[in-house]
Amino acid sequence: MIPVPRSDGPFDPFGSLGLDLSDSELRETAYEIFVAAFRSPGGGKPLSFVSRSPAKVPEKAPPGPSLQRSLTFTTVSKVKRSLGINSPKKKKGSGSAPTSPSSKENRPAAIGETMRVQMKISEQTDSRFKSADFPTQHEYEEWQKRNLKILEAGLLLHPKIPLGKNNSSARQLSEIIHEAYECPMVTGKHSEEVKTLRGVVKSLASRSFDTDDSDMCHWADGIPLNLRLYQLLLEALFEIDDPTVIVDEVDEILEYIKKTWGILGLDEKIHKLCFLWVLFNRYIATGQVEKDLLFACGNLLLDIKEDAGFAGFDSKYSKILKSTLILILDWAEKGLLAYREFFYRGNIDLMHIILSIALSAAEMVAEECPCDHGTWKTNNVASAKVDTYIRSSMRKAFNQLRLSRRPAKRPQAHFNQLPALCVIAQEITDLAFTEKEIYCPILEKWHPLAVGVAVATLHSCFRQEVKAFISGINDLTPDVIQVLIMADKLEKCLVQMAVEDSFNSEDGGKSIIQEMDPYEAEAVIADLVKSWIQTRVLRTIGDTLEAFFLLPIPMHAALLPDLTNGLDRSLQDYISKAKSGLGTRSSFLPKVPSMTRYSGESKTNGVFDQSDESQVEDQKSSKQGDDSCGIPQLCVRINTFLYVRKELEVLEKRVIAQLRSTGPTEGSIVNDYRISFKRSLAACVDGIQDLCEITAYKVVFHELNHVFWDGLYVDEASASRIEPFLQELQQNLEKIAEIIQEDTVKTRVITDIMRASYDGFLLVLLAGGPSRNFTREDSAIIKEDFNLLVDLFWSHGDGLPTDLINKFSATAERILPLFSTDTESLIEQFKYLTADNNGRLTEPTALTSGQWDPTEPDTILRVLCHRNDKAASKFLKNRPC
Repeated sequence: MIPVPRSDGPFDPFGSLGLDLSDSELRETAYEIFVAAFRSPGGGKPLSFVSRSPAKVPEKAPPGPSLQRSLTFTTVSKVKRSLGINSPKKKKGSGSAPTSPSSKENRPAAIGETMRVQMKISEQTDSRFKSADFPTQHEYEEWQKRNLKILEAGLLLHPKIPLGKNNSSARQLSEIIHEAYECPMVTGKHSEEVKTLRGVVKSLASRSFDTDDSDMCHWADGIPLNLRLYQLLLEALFEIDDPTVIVDEVDEILEYIKKTWGILGLDEKIHKLCFLWVLFNRYIATGQVEKDLLFACGNLLLDIKEDAGFAGFDSKYSKILKSTLILILDWAEKGLLAYREFFYRGNIDLMHIILSIALSAAEMVAEECPCDHGTWKTNNVASAKVDTYIRSSMRKAFNQLRLSRRPAKRPQAHFNQLPALCVIAQEITDLAFTEKEIYCPILEKWHPLAVGVAVATLHSCFRQEVKAFISGINDLTPDVIQVLIMADKLEKCLVQMAVEDSFNSEDGGKSIIQEMDPYEAEAVIADLVKSWIQTRVLRTIGDTLEAFFLLPIPMHAALLPDLTNGLDRSLQDYISKAKSGLGTRSSFLPKVPSMTRYSGESKTNGVFDQSDESQVEDQKSSKQGDDSCGIPQLCVRINTFLYVRKELEVLEKRVIAQLRSTGPTEGSIVNDYRISFKRSLAACVDGIQDLCEITAYKVVFHELNHVFWDGLYVDEASASRIEPFLQELQQNLEKIAEIIQEDTVKTRVITDIMRASYDGFLLVLLAGGPSRNFTREDSAIIKEDFNLLVDLFWSHGDGLPTDLINKFSATAERILPLFSTDTESLIEQFKYLTADNNGRLTEPTALTSGQWDPTEPDTILRVLCHRNDKAASKFLKNRPC
């Protein structure tokens, strides 16, 4: 059973009446309105009910079998059919078996009698019209108070037409009512109190927005009083002895209930809204056992949604609509945000109904108040909501697995021996397959990538566990290997499910796959093994030196240089191999495309021909390089070189200490002998420097290639800004900062990344190929984006030093003004720089290194080549080769 939210007040969308009116008091008033609506158009007499029930009906007594029903119902009623409710068979002894059809003349009376019983109004109460009809004076006074409270609610607290602050009739009625609460009014044919009350009530009830509409009275059509009264009338449509079943006479009863619309100021759209709430509230109040009621809510909600598409509603109706929808949506989302806790294979059809209701409600709420839903658009509310439900449910299901961690309860003995994360990984696999089999067939109706979203969420949840596990690894053990292998197996399974699910999607599942940041379990295993090897290398050196000093020889000091030189060369060779094959700065930089003469109009003014376009595509593929060593692995190698450097410094001190301990003769020459691993230490320093640069350019031009070189300013500058690059760059910076252990080296890597980012920014502007073109107006965008890039590394003073940032941003700061310079000035400047002594233009030497300068003709020419205007195009057409 889904819990009902009650944190923000009563579970009621219509609001509080502000008066102490019980349900029985409101029900009697609602019944009196129903009776008034029953009056014939030409007559003033009340209906004469044909009563065959006992003299007094108990509060919850079912209608007796002798009550005359108006019709036999051999087919499903129109109302039930429209709501999708099957008419259930009467239970044996239910007390309302169908009888023969009543005559047309007796039909209203029979319906009236049925309503009296359904609303739990006794015959005695029904027959009271004057004080003499009441058995005691106390009952009469209570009846009087009830009517006064209704008048207070209808005319003073909730009038349809707002009251002015200084309305004298309102003040007078308030005084009369409160005096009557203290001392009952004296009634009678000539009662002055009654005459005064009648006059004041008529004055207030006759107010109208339209001065010509003087015959209209308003006394019970203000919100929420009219809605509460109408709700009680609609609740009479349910059987007394079975509150989940709508009476068979619903069609006919409802037709008579609708006659109260004129009194209550209602219409068809408000009726549907009230009926929706009554059906929904009845489903909740009866223990959420009758799915037909919920199914009826879904159908009625679709009807309301269809009405909403034709015309706007007044503010009062919109307010009620919104509050009703939000209450229903809040309840539905209690279950949908953790749908695996409430739905299973046996009741999955219930989830489908609730999901349909929730999404219909969410779409209408978004249409009514789009500002309340952030970046939602009404055409993708359903997809966004389902996405949220899937992710929330998957996280909760994962947390339950993580917290339980009870592999010992599994029957397989093998599981009892596995580490907890291995068990969780297997449980996640099972969870993913049950999600795909049971839940996704329903969710896919609104979200085509339901499976992909589910497995991507599970992948992300387990990634946090794997990340924490890896950070706590101190040594390579069988359990560590087992967990990492299981993580790799799980990841491949989840990725395969995502790929299969998104095969036919618009982007081929690219967005989902990109969301699944790899565990890199195999790479971690490789790094752990390498670390193990590195540790053993240094350990071997230490063991060798220790064994050397244990040799029973008298010339340790004389022979020590030979040993340390040999060890130094071996370690230098190892360090060189450890950094080989990882690429260089230039291997990640894209080639600067050449420029050709004009060869036909295009979006970029024909600056580049088809050969250039294919050249750019070749550059994209060539930039991919070797991806066997990712950014985390590069950072680990940097840490390894830092570790080796530190250990070598310690090792030098140990050698000197051991040399001193060999004896006074050899110890006396220690000061004249410098123990050093110069080659290895220099190789570590160079290796760290090279790896910092490789890491920087790999991050910018390989890892972020899709949002930088392939994405920034493509086709139209304003539509492809720098924010996506900055977001992913920030994530990479945080990842690198977490892994690298020494602050000075951490600063070095970030500085290199800054330099690579600035280089890449200029490459995009000046050598971005035929997909980039800029107008002078775009210069403001370019400048703003560059400032954002600079701010990322400044980080409000917590990042790199200002002088360091200024040093590397200087070139870009000098070149960016060229993009705001008018074309004619650029052309004149280019001509001036390329003119020979005779004033003839010469071809500038093309720059291929990316060393741009605003005074270089090649740089200016590239600005013109990417300038999207006719003057630049004309100049480029006529420019000599």
